[in-house]
Amino acid sequence: MNSFGHNFRVALWGESHGSAVGVTLDGIPAGIALAAEDFEEDLSRRRSGAQGTTPRRESDLPHIVSGLYRGHTTGAPLTVIFTNDDTRSQDYTSLQHHYRPSHADRTAAVKYSGFNDPRGGGHFSARLTVGLVAAGVVAKKTLPRELTFTTRLIEMGGCDDERQFDEILRRTAAAGDSVGGIIECRVAHAPTGWGEPFFDSVESVMAHLLFSIPAVKGVEFGSGFRGARLRGSQNNDPIIDSRGTTSTNNAGGINGGITNGNELIVRVAVKPTPSIGCEQMTFDSATGSVSPLNIRGRHDVCVALRGQVVVEAAVAVALANFNQQ
Repeated sequence: MNSFGHNFRVALWGESHGSAVGVTLDGIPAGIALAAEDFEEDLSRRRSGAQGTTPRRESDLPHIVSGLYRGHTTGAPLTVIFTNDDTRSQDYTSLQHHYRPSHADRTAAVKYSGFNDPRGGGHFSARLTVGLVAAGVVAKKTLPRELTFTTRLIEMGGCDDERQFDEILRRTAAAGDSVGGIIECRVAHAPTGWGEPFFDSVESVMAHLLFSIPAVKGVEFGSGFRGARLRGSQNNDPIIDSRGTTSTNNAGGINGGITNGNELIVRVAVKPTPSIGCEQMTFDSATGSVSPLNIRGRHDVCVALRGQVVVEAAVAVALANFNQQ
């Protein structure tokens, strides 16, 4: 459905061009100091404005409407609302029948018998990730203070040289196209023992939430797919002390679905933004034929740029579910 988690539950709601989007969090311990200002650092990392991001500019000011009293969480569900102020719904009028390639336009229309909100992608829009970022802010407050997150874009459009990223964005935007990227999140000082074997392993729970982020098409831990091309003698991580420190970290900090005390390493593949300026041939249900589509609206050249903090938030929320046990 539209919620995730057992001990730290997240429910996202709203539509891209509705009056507001938001998040409701349940399972938050009482007594955690929290204010609207605490969200600003991470929300600023998600805001548009930099090269390669959408011209849509939302203020993303958090309005906390429940679960907070005298500056501290009450233990009741916490709800944070973000208003939608910069929308251009007229750009999406034709998309109810002229389906955009690689979007949810057609699948949503079929699943919901045409009653879905198509404006800006409706409930499928990456706009809703602002609520996930807010959830990550609160999740981090429930985690041990020594945990630190380091998240960065390590590849853009097949290039891993960050010095080339601006030029890639410039060329791609000039062509009316888009590029994808790979985001890496590292978490230091996670304790040993979080997670369960099999269905509630750290990898399975974290991947579940990461794959819920729009445009995410791949998740790997540690050596990931590269490890499949190695021998066991190359991929194994020798333990070098009583604390479980390993000389290498191909496991990405997880053994048997359980954190082993080493740095957690997860990477996420983000596809190119499917809304592009190039003309595309796609099916129009109103005419029953394939015809040219020119997508209007304001879209990211590389959605992975703003996706970095979203990935970090998802990792934090997943860990918060284990920390509550």
